Amino acid sequence: MTQARAKAARLWIAVMLATAVAVAFSFKHLDVPVAMAMEPLSHHLEPLGRRLAGAFLLAAEAVIFLTLAITRVVRGRISPLGRAIAAACISSICAYAINSTILKPMFGVFPPGYVTTGWPHIAQFFQGSPDSSFPSGHMALAGAFVGVLMRHYPKKVWPLAGVLAGGGLLLVLGNWHFLSDVLAGTFFGVSTGLFAAEVWLAHERRLSS
Repeated sequence: MTQARAKAARLWIAVMLATAVAVAFSFKHLDVPVAMAMEPLSHHLEPLGRRLAGAFLLAAEAVIFLTLAITRVVRGRISPLGRAIAAACISSICAYAINSTILKPMFGVFPPGYVTTGWPHIAQFFQGSPDSSFPSGHMALAGAFVGVLMRHYPKKVWPLAGVLAGGGLLLVLGNWHFLSDVLAGTFFGVSTGLFAAEVWLAHERRLSS
């Protein structure tokens, strides 16, 4: 392992541990009070939630990827940006699928709408479903997409992080997710995207060598 990769691995472990602490603290102390405070506002944002449902975002990414794939077949090449976006779409779709079929059923946390009406805010391990709340599927999807772009375009990390933070804030304001859901989903998604981009870039380097 090169020195740069070792440094990156140590940084990832440090961020993982910090995220775990933040998620645990939020789950115990912040999630329910914040959800209760956001309840009145969430009714005004409900129409937006229907327009930005996970199925719509997945379909949009699938269309973008297919368009880029057809362009590659017809023209014989696509731009570096096009390749990055194609990798981002695939990474994003995979992260969403893993989150929905493995992580959410594993943790089994009720969404804010249940908890604000009296349901317990607890983890029911291996009793959840794709409709469970933790981690956030939207943030897993968005985080993976952004993670790929962050790796391809390191100078754009902070603007991309700002966009991602704005999306997470909107999910909390609309009471679609708890703060802990957003933190965990973001970490999982960005990690997936960074890993996928690293693999893709290594593949491109082998092809060009």
